[in-house]
Amino acid sequence: MSEISYYTEEGLQKLKEELNELKTKGRSDIAKQIAEARDKGDLSENAEYDAAKDAQGLLELKIAKLETIVGNARVIDENKIDTSQVSILSKVKIKNTKNGMELSYTLVSEEEADLKAQKISVKSPIGQGLLGKKVGDKAVITAPGGEMEFKILDIGI
Repeated sequence: MSEISYYTEEGLQKLKEELNELKTKGRSDIAKQIAEARDKGDLSENAEYDAAKDAQGLLELKIAKLETIVGNARVIDENKIDTSQVSILSKVKIKNTKNGMELSYTLVSEEEADLKAQKISVKSPIGQGLLGKKVGDKAVITAPGGEMEFKILDIGI
């Protein structure tokens, strides 16, 4: 059984659009590549045909994965988010206790994570370390670069 993932309305819509694009344009493009390769002769020694069939397999795998993700996706109602503790879709302001640097992140699903937009996955080390914390709490996070400690300054939406 696949696990349920939570998304913003916008994030789920992007996934649905990507799935639709792969099912329509993606499948159509692969079918054309296979047809062109088939027209070039003997299939047993046709590298283009083999490559096109491999690409088709990868496309179908990606479509199946996206269908599972979309099927298990739930949209979060931002009005029902509890801002007393860190949860998915919380905007968290944290302070690194070692260097005093303040950062703000929004915790999102893995597929919506975008560090440039200050959106981190709830499954990332920092995201997991912040979940459930309240304002004033300290979170000790083990990251690839070593142990980090953050103080929760603010939680919002």
